[in-house]
Amino acid sequence: PTLLIYGHYDVQPPEPLELWRHGAFEPTLEGEDLIARGATDDKGQALALVRGVCGVLRTRGSLPINVKFVIEGEEEIGSPHLAGYLESHKEELAADVALVADCSQFGPGMPAITVGLKGLVYLELHVQGPNRDLHSGSFGGAVENPANALTRMLGSLRDEEGHITIPGFYDQVRELTEEERTSMRELPFKEEEFRSDLEVPRVHGEAGFSTLERKWARPTLDINGLLSGWTGEGAKTVLPAHASAKVSMRLVPDQHPDEIAELVQNHLHSICPDTCTLTVHCHHGARPVLVEQNSPWLDATSRAIEKGFGKAPVMIREGGSIPVVSDLKETLGIDTILLGLGLPDDNAHSPNEKFHLPDYQRGIETMAWLLEEMKNC
Repeated sequence: PTLLIYGHYDVQPPEPLELWRHGAFEPTLEGEDLIARGATDDKGQALALVRGVCGVLRTRGSLPINVKFVIEGEEEIGSPHLAGYLESHKEELAADVALVADCSQFGPGMPAITVGLKGLVYLELHVQGPNRDLHSGSFGGAVENPANALTRMLGSLRDEEGHITIPGFYDQVRELTEEERTSMRELPFKEEEFRSDLEVPRVHGEAGFSTLERKWARPTLDINGLLSGWTGEGAKTVLPAHASAKVSMRLVPDQHPDEIAELVQNHLHSICPDTCTLTVHCHHGARPVLVEQNSPWLDATSRAIEKGFGKAPVMIREGGSIPVVSDLKETLGIDTILLGLGLPDDNAHSPNEKFHLPDYQRGIETMAWLLEEMKNC
């Protein structure tokens, strides 16, 4: 058998830098945690797989199966060149299955295999009003304020119960089966601990679904950034010339990112007031993924995790996106095993990102066991 291992070394921007306890790119130990940007997403997890393979090579002199690596530096911007690379190197990269360690465990001491990922659409909106910033007293009430227009548009995209109001947005959503909902309910998810850790008054989301269902299996729409007018210290009474927003949508099985992007853009243009102009730029996207669970590769991974972590893994989904998974399926025709070595509180994409080093060691051991377990698949 041949295993293709994927990882990425690029990272999210470290800002805001002032919230880091140490330099974002100065790895620092705090107890058993390594603090640095990229520690868990994905340098630490990817390195654990590399070290596991190297460890077997050093001790045995050879590997029980064939192993190939693809390590890239564009995952965080949607892997724009990876699909073309896979296509042009199909013969060199041919494999039976792929392995990615870019996910999380369900919790401390609860190893997991991720069997579902959400897709992604990312849009940048720009609303233009007058040709320059204006005096809000002299021109307010006579000229449209782009910030007001943009926030009205954004505020209309979800109703009070958390439902996305864009016509047709849910048309292709694959609903959860009762069996899937039951399996999520049976996981030891403690909502009060989840809320307390985030220090929010209560959880929030689409009515009619549990927190795990909303996180893992329902589409979402979120504002990722807003910019307009005067944002420095003190008062400056301006009517801004323009306003911008970054908006992401996480998609679920059967939703296609290109179709959703077009649907949302058309809707935004339809609700933009004729007192200003709207420009929409579509950034990278990714397709949602569901992994086949009746698989000998998954069974082998479960056995390896049980040996490496001392506990059998649970099957979970993730709300994030990993573009390479659908690329590998479409281009090389192979499924991907999604192994989680990180923890939910590792602060991926946030200041003070960390990786728990005992889990790094367990990941190395799991990778070594996995090579052995896969030789009979």
